Amino acid sequence: MKKPTKSLIYAWMTMGLLTMIVPGCKKTDSASAPVIVVDIDGNYYHTVKIGNQVWMAENLRVTHYRNGDAIPTDIANGASALGGRRSYYNEDSATNNPVYGALYNWFAATDPRNICPAGWHIPSDEEWTQLTDYLGGDSVAGGKLKYNGGNWTGNNTGATNETGFAALPGGYYDVNNFNDLGERGFWWSSEGYSYPTLAWYRFMSNNTIRVGKLGYNKRALFSVRCIKN
Repeated sequence: MKKPTKSLIYAWMTMGLLTMIVPGCKKTDSASAPVIVVDIDGNYYHTVKIGNQVWMAENLRVTHYRNGDAIPTDIANGASALGGRRSYYNEDSATNNPVYGALYNWFAATDPRNICPAGWHIPSDEEWTQLTDYLGGDSVAGGKLKYNGGNWTGNNTGATNETGFAALPGGYYDVNNFNDLGERGFWWSSEGYSYPTLAWYRFMSNNTIRVGKLGYNKRALFSVRCIKN
């Protein structure tokens, strides 16, 4: 297994600083302070409890499966392949990874080697629905989930981030081009669509408080949020 690049001890030592700079974090008392989870690369993530669910409050950034195997980055070849692929918006890790995380195709997100840290998994379509239902339904949940800061372009309609989920507009790769950074965010579910080349995903936009649900090409690259087992 690949040795983490940052220790868990360091993550806890820097937790106070991160609470001030990471969009998903709010200053809270010790009883409700964000929990840290660490992936195989040593990236650490704050989490948030919404209803009976616990979600990552940041997009995934991991570059290896849980067993240490690397997730390939050759997205051009990935357009005609079925294996897992990852990248960053415009293939610019230095600029986009620290804020928006990585983008993954559905095959990487659902690979049995596991992309999420131990004890976490890719949310099912039902788990996404449970989240939006708890927040009043798809028609209003987006406003409560979107980060209400400057990462979104335009007016960022209705964004309150009252849940601490801090959804960000990381855009996507549609097998040919990168699109929509700053305008929309897209997140995979673990479930395939009725048509075999498609899978369910959720998206949020800067001009609505809705959470959209559609099926899209499994080879496209979207953001990933993990949910606790």
